[in-house]
Amino acid sequence: MKIGLVGLGKMGANMRERIRRSGIEVVGYDRNADVTDVDSLEAMVDALPAGDRIVWVMVPSGSITDGVITQLADLLSAGDIVIDGGNSYYQDDEPHAALLRTKGVGFLDAGVSGGVWGLENGYGLMVGGDADLVERVLPVFDALRPPGDRAEGFVHAGTVGAGHYAKMVHNGIEYGLMQAYAEGYELLAAKDLVTDVHGTMRAWTNGTVVRSWLLELLVRALEKDPGLAAIDDWVEDSGEGRWTVDEAIDLAVPAPVISAALFARFASRQGESPAMKAVAALRQQFGGHAVKPAGSAPSAPPPA
Repeated sequence: MKIGLVGLGKMGANMRERIRRSGIEVVGYDRNADVTDVDSLEAMVDALPAGDRIVWVMVPSGSITDGVITQLADLLSAGDIVIDGGNSYYQDDEPHAALLRTKGVGFLDAGVSGGVWGLENGYGLMVGGDADLVERVLPVFDALRPPGDRAEGFVHAGTVGAGHYAKMVHNGIEYGLMQAYAEGYELLAAKDLVTDVHGTMRAWTNGTVVRSWLLELLVRALEKDPGLAAIDDWVEDSGEGRWTVDEAIDLAVPAPVISAALFARFASRQGESPAMKAVAALRQQFGGHAVKPAGSAPSAPPPA
C-alpha cells in the first residue's frame, strides 16, 4: 500500500513516520524543503497509483485546506480518495466532498487526537464518510491508531462531516478538562497549608477518580518548571472551542463548562493568572503549542 501525505508539520511528520513503521509507503509533500519527499504536489500525486490513490491532507484549516483540496481535485482521478485530517470546521466538509465527487474522487474527514505524542502512543481517530471508503483506508487508520482493540482508538462516526464534528466536541471537552485542572492547581498554590503542590497533583495520577493523561502532562510541566514561572499566562484558542459553543447555542444544549473555559482563555489575555499558566503549559505538553515567555508583551487576539 502507498499513500500521499500533504503537510509535514508537528503532527504530519510524526504521522508519516508512524505509518511507515507499519510497512506502508508514504510520499510526503510540504513546502518546507527540509522535510518534504517530493518538490511539488503534482510530483506526490504522480508517485501514487492512479485510480487507487489515497491522499491525506494535514494542513491548517480554512483557506489553506480549501486551496489544497481544490488543487487535488484537478490532479486526481476517479477512484482516488482524499482524507482531510486537519482540524477543519465540519461544515466545510460537504463542499469539499461535493467538489471531489464531480471528479469521481472520494472524501473522508478524520478528526485526529494525540498531538506530538502520537508517534509513540498512537492517534485517536474519528472518521466521517462512506463505509466503503473507510474500509479501503482501514490499513492506514490501523497504522495510526493506538495498539489494542480498534474500537478503543478508532470510530467511523458517521457520514461526511461526522469525524470533524466529533473532534470539535472532543476539543470542547478538552477545554473544560484543562480549565478544571488549572483552577485546581491555582487553589492548591494559593493556600500556604499545601506545601507540595506538585506532589499533591502527582498523587492524583494513580488510583483517583480525576486521574487522566492531561493530569499527567500538567505534573510533567510542573516538574520542568515549578510554579510555571517561565511562561506567560496568555492562552490562545485555535477555533474548536468557539465552534463547539456556537453549536451548543444553535442546538440549545447547555454547555456552561465549555463556554466558561473558552471565556477564561479570553480573560487570560487581560492579566496574569496562575490557572491560565497551567492551561498554557498543558497545551504545550500535549500538542507542542507555542507558549509566550513570562513577561512578554501581549499581542492582539486572533480574529473570531
